[in-house]
Amino acid sequence: MDTTGRTRQAVTAYIDSAERRDWESFGALLAEDMVYEMPQTRERIRGKAAFLRFNREYPGDWHLEVRRVVADGRHAAVWVDARVGAERQDACVWFEMSEQGLISQVTDYWPEAYEPPSGREHLVERW
Repeated sequence: MDTTGRTRQAVTAYIDSAERRDWESFGALLAEDMVYEMPQTRERIRGKAAFLRFNREYPGDWHLEVRRVVADGRHAAVWVDARVGAERQDACVWFEMSEQGLISQVTDYWPEAYEPPSGREHLVERW
């Protein structure tokens, strides 16, 4: 399997093992010195142990499902359908892999839905 294929497989396994709360499998995908960032809240977590704890302790009955993976070499982007109860939210997650094939950086974007500005109704379709 080439680098892109390994990256695609790793990030898909990351979402799947998080969904199953299989923290042993999840942790096996992470580099010890990995970094997790959420730019919208300006939060950063350094290290595998802290990131595992963050995920284990994350509140609520959340669920994740991969909608799309785009991978190129040691980089990937994943569009995730995230749900907590009846609330659904899209997440965009960017990954960087180490030379050893482990996830070394994760950047999570959680965009908030908003109403579009007026004046373009004749150009768009809302769903």
